Amino acid sequence: RVAITAGDWDDDVYDEVDAREIFDLLRGIKDPEHPHSLEELNVVQEELITCSHPDAYIGVNFTPTIPHCSMATLIGLSLRVKLLRSVSHRFKVDVKVTPGSHQSEEAINKQLGDKERVAAALENPQLLNMVNQCIYGT
Repeated sequence: RVAITAGDWDDDVYDEVDAREIFDLLRGIKDPEHPHSLEELNVVQEELITCSHPDAYIGVNFTPTIPHCSMATLIGLSLRVKLLRSVSHRFKVDVKVTPGSHQSEEAINKQLGDKERVAAALENPQLLNMVNQCIYGT
């Protein structure tokens, strides 16, 4: 982690979006099965977030709590929705399972990386409600 400086708290100082800022957006998202945040469960970690300004890119890897977690896609969708609602649309947002951390990693990453699949999922009122419950208050 990078040390926090006085300039980090100064709203008049311009700074680029960085991994710490993205982590702060995501850390409070609730796990759909547990009464804990994704930070508390080590599902999201600052070290697994990348930001590239020349490319306007934000990448987030998340680590499900178990290799066969049935909620991994919902967690990834919650992360993606939170970012899409919170950062400028100029950023390309990638949310992926941390390599080697889930038995269905490839399928989950394919779903989360497909804009049409994400849009279709969010048209399902029950699924959208679950996502909103996870990100409520963050």
